Amino acid sequence: MVNDVDILQDAEWGRERWWYKLAHVCHRWRCLILGSASHLRLCLLCAYNTPVADMLAHSPPLPLIIDHMGSRTGRTVENEEGMLLALQHRDRLRRIRIVWPLPSLQKFIMAMDGEFPILEYLYLAPPSKNNTSLVLPNTSQASRLRYLILIGFAFPTGRPLFPTAVDVVTLSLQEIHSYANFRLNDLFDILSLLPQLESLTIGFHSPFPNRDVRTQLIQASNIIHLTLPNLRHFAFEGVSTYLEMLLPRMTAPLLGQLRVHFFNQLTFSVPCLRDFMSKSRNLRFNNATFSFYDWGIVVMLYPRERSRGMYALNMHVFCRHLDWQVSSVAQIFTVLSPVFSEVVDFTLVYSEHPSSPEWHYEADRAQWRDLLRSFSNVKTLFVPEGLTRELSRSLRPADGESPVDLLPDLKELEYSTYRSTSDVFSSFIDARQLAGRPVTLVRR
Repeated sequence: MVNDVDILQDAEWGRERWWYKLAHVCHRWRCLILGSASHLRLCLLCAYNTPVADMLAHSPPLPLIIDHMGSRTGRTVENEEGMLLALQHRDRLRRIRIVWPLPSLQKFIMAMDGEFPILEYLYLAPPSKNNTSLVLPNTSQASRLRYLILIGFAFPTGRPLFPTAVDVVTLSLQEIHSYANFRLNDLFDILSLLPQLESLTIGFHSPFPNRDVRTQLIQASNIIHLTLPNLRHFAFEGVSTYLEMLLPRMTAPLLGQLRVHFFNQLTFSVPCLRDFMSKSRNLRFNNATFSFYDWGIVVMLYPRERSRGMYALNMHVFCRHLDWQVSSVAQIFTVLSPVFSEVVDFTLVYSEHPSSPEWHYEADRAQWRDLLRSFSNVKTLFVPEGLTRELSRSLRPADGESPVDLLPDLKELEYSTYRSTSDVFSSFIDARQLAGRPVTLVRR
């Protein structure tokens, strides 16, 4: 399953012009194509350097698409005026995707009052992070809206985003700047009006002060439980404390993809995340990959084969230095471990950074062991060059430890040795052999 937000944000909308040349082949073809306009879902595309005024004056009254992602070559007064002109034809607008600098975007949003009777898709964002929260007009209406992506907007309090839009299947609210103004009560009021919702993204701009946590905890105690019967994809970007307030009050029985991005944190407590995942019967995990970069860790868990877009869990933990990274994922996955009983393949990925050697502070052996212990049924483990020394030390049993306490079902250990041919795992392999649980060592 691929998330609709990813498809629509990255889609090449210029393909909507596919019929332009065909309509100019001859009069007969033009009549055939325009005569089937509704069946073919023909649209007029208002994009970079489109002469919108001429197009509207000399083309059939087909539905309109506004697509302006704000590249440097496209930021002209003429282009912005063309998009604003197209916006005046509210009854014909089917899709809108605008990424403009803040002043121009605010002008466009202020002109979005009124009814958009056929609008299906709306994506609004500034080109970069900003400290100003945008606001949709109170009078905006879009009864047929299905995909709504807002980046850098203030979360509305006491009112729905679009009062008449009840068939939304994708809702993405990203770069929300204020936790204090984002109340779970308001979010649940909005979600309760969207029974068809299949994809939900909630993303915050930055961590929030402890005083906001205390306020939210008090408010959360009075929130009713919400079931999202059709939700397949859920994404959260922020801090674990807020996620832990949200999840106990939300059920998504059909959830198949979960994406979580945590900001810089020293400590994590995620028991509610574990419980939420265990109740989603479509979340299945077979392969796990932990990738360590200079900015943080990317954790990908897959139901079967590793293919783009088919993940079951996508977790980013933003923190620098290897010891901090291992500490973070050890805390998180020690709690989540009951959910991963079916994981059999475990892969570590390491990205070296010679320009910043201080990044590789040696991680604590006990934390490595806690992380590995979270995947007790793993049968194959891959260790990359750069982590072989740390992992060989962590896998080696200390005094009083049994060699099968850690990864008892491991059958194959593969590691990269492009810099060295030394048998760094020989102690571990020998200990497992003596314990009657042999492990095959594979050098890549």
